[in-house]
Amino acid sequence: MAASKVSADPVGPALVRLSAGLLLALLHGWPKVLAAYGYLVHGQEWRFVKTVADIGFPAPAFFAVLSALTEFLGGFLLAVGLWTRYVAFFVLFNMAVAVYRNASRGSFDELAFLYAIVALASLIQGGGSLSLDARLRKTARG
Repeated sequence: MAASKVSADPVGPALVRLSAGLLLALLHGWPKVLAAYGYLVHGQEWRFVKTVADIGFPAPAFFAVLSALTEFLGGFLLAVGLWTRYVAFFVLFNMAVAVYRNASRGSFDELAFLYAIVALASLIQGGGSLSLDARLRKTARG
């Protein structure tokens, strides 16, 4: 049997990064982006702004939009491994706030905790060899 050019070592972390990033972007970020659009453009109520205000952030509408963009755009960027460490930092911060908010209310959000772990691992490891970061580095070297 012929050996594969791609070893199994980078496949696991890339699969975790890809799936977590897409889930974060599509299931959490996209609904928040749609709600932010309704809030900013049509003046619709967006309860997430109150949630952000209750946490104690100044300018809660600004930070709510920033959180929505972090989950949506950051999720996609994490999935493809572009600017991985930078994006992972913001996703980690966003998920740490979510974990803190829930813990302060006496509940535990294991999904936010799992996203935080994936972001922390991506912050430490980077995108790996199966990422756009690696492709860009390879192209830049010639």
